[in-house]
Amino acid sequence: MSLSRRRTVAAFAAGLPLVHASAGTAGARPRNRTVWIAGDSTAAQKYADAAPETGWGMALPFFLTARLSVANHAVNGRSSKSFIDEGRLDALLGEVCSGDLLLVQFGHNDQKAADPARYTEPWTTYREHLLRYVAGARARGARPVLLTPVERRRFDAGGNAVPTHGEYPAAMRALAAEEGVPLVDVQAASLAEWQKLGPEPSKAYFTDNTHFTPRGAIEVARLVAAGLRERGVPAARDVRRLEEPVPAAWITWPTDKE
Repeated sequence: MSLSRRRTVAAFAAGLPLVHASAGTAGARPRNRTVWIAGDSTAAQKYADAAPETGWGMALPFFLTARLSVANHAVNGRSSKSFIDEGRLDALLGEVCSGDLLLVQFGHNDQKAADPARYTEPWTTYREHLLRYVAGARARGARPVLLTPVERRRFDAGGNAVPTHGEYPAAMRALAAEEGVPLVDVQAASLAEWQKLGPEPSKAYFTDNTHFTPRGAIEVARLVAAGLRERGVPAARDVRRLEEPVPAAWITWPTDKE
């Protein structure tokens, strides 16, 4: 699917108005800003053949106002490295405009030490790759936001939710602090959410302990939106429904992958 068509699908699914490039001409109202997502399968758009699996990026538009469109470019199986090596970051940045937001969430597949195409070391190559997203967004007048990887569903024998991402969240937190990049700590927020739910109730949020059902994707998107509002990116007025129920029936899975 082309970049422009992905933007159209995301906006249509959320009931958001589309604003084309001509909207920036003299006398026309300003274009919508776009929230771009670069990430892996936990955020990615899913299609009918994968239902009910749902990426949190599919639910994020429910928590943003019509002033923001969502362009979800997260892809199954990608790491911070492979997303770049496949040319996906360059393609995304080719359409980013001044005032947009770029949300960057990787970590699940960066851990795969047996796969040199995806593996990064947390304190060196992981940080180096993340810096390319940050620099690319800033060069285009957009604002990068780093998101620690959403936590898997894993509990110990005592029923305590346990972290699964090793040093990657800490490395990202340190990088965000050093570079002055807003950070949404989705890892910590989701770990606390799974702890609150407990081992049995949390099953309803997952398809396989890593990927989400519609209910899980909606709640993770709520955590992301809440974190964005706390950091003022976007402005609080552009975040909505944080305290409201969002029906799972609002999630849809397109059939067209082209």
